[in-house]
Amino acid sequence: MSSLAYAAFLASSWLLAYVFVGYPVGILLLARLSPRRVDKQPLTPSVSVIMVVQNGAAYIQSKLANLDTLNYPQDRLEIIVVCDGCRDGTAALARQSGDPRVRVIDYVPRRGKAVCLNSAVARARGDVLMLTEVRQKLAPIALRELVANLADPMVGVVGGELLPANNETAFAEGVDAYWRYEKKIRLAESRSGSTIGVSNALYVIRRELYEPLPPATMLDDLLVPMRVIARGRRVIFEPRALAWDRLVQHPEEDRERRIHNFVGHCQLIRLAPWLLSPQDNPVWLRFVSHKLLRLATPWLLLTVAVMSALLVRRHPACAVTLALLLAGACLVAAGRLQPTLTRWLPVRLAVTFFYLNLFSAQALVAFARNRGSLPW
Repeated sequence: MSSLAYAAFLASSWLLAYVFVGYPVGILLLARLSPRRVDKQPLTPSVSVIMVVQNGAAYIQSKLANLDTLNYPQDRLEIIVVCDGCRDGTAALARQSGDPRVRVIDYVPRRGKAVCLNSAVARARGDVLMLTEVRQKLAPIALRELVANLADPMVGVVGGELLPANNETAFAEGVDAYWRYEKKIRLAESRSGSTIGVSNALYVIRRELYEPLPPATMLDDLLVPMRVIARGRRVIFEPRALAWDRLVQHPEEDRERRIHNFVGHCQLIRLAPWLLSPQDNPVWLRFVSHKLLRLATPWLLLTVAVMSALLVRRHPACAVTLALLLAGACLVAAGRLQPTLTRWLPVRLAVTFFYLNLFSAQALVAFARNRGSLPW
């Protein structure tokens, strides 16, 4: 029994080290030692901007005004706004824009984001689809920077960079630090081949590569690029194509979105089981390392903690690990009991790490109980 417990401790510890250190370092080295060039050239193909909105009256007018600032030929753009069961007058406000390029599709009752995307794409006339959301502000040059990558025939999807508009609390600063870490990984994946996900805030795809999504799909920003990779094209991260969004300031505000995202990852495996096959998924190792093992992090941590406690008197490594885990738990407790302590970086990162993994664990439990959120 002791040997099995120690084996579980070692396996879980090594997997955690691989997820947060080994894989990032490996992909960064690969990007540096064996980069894959993108033949980026100025292009202005026709583009359909697609935005699926649920009760976005507070943002729709400013978003349409923002899209009007895009440094792109106006006659090469159309804007499709899909209102999915909006009850706050979003559709009426969009129609009041006076922009002939704006087309509004109003669905009552709600159909879900995936169904709305499929409907919008079926009506789109552009050679390129730009998917964005109503809340984020885009840089004027964003669309040109994205489309320029499509000059390379091997590139099928290009994602932009999401930046925080404000960091007013320690939790927001912690999430921002995590996101900067995540973006470095995505950029390295992109430069060494393909990144496996994009941001809903801003990405483009060649229209001919878009496949209708299953109606219940929650994470189009992951399933769409993974399908494109499976067809032999690359998914690129373009750091010059910027979008800005306001970070949530407190964990309670972020909980629903995080759980939706984590549940979406679980659902994706059910919708697309081929992602788990090394033969069918060309970036299987990246997908497992970057996505699946991240979902397993809270359970790996729990295993390490339990095994360390059981073996604390038998193995020095277990004693050291248990001490480190207790130190981390003390930092989290201190940050929650005395929020001013989160100004200290170790406390801030520990608290953020705790909440992200708490939400991940809650999402897996919700998915197992078939309580996943609506496909939005």
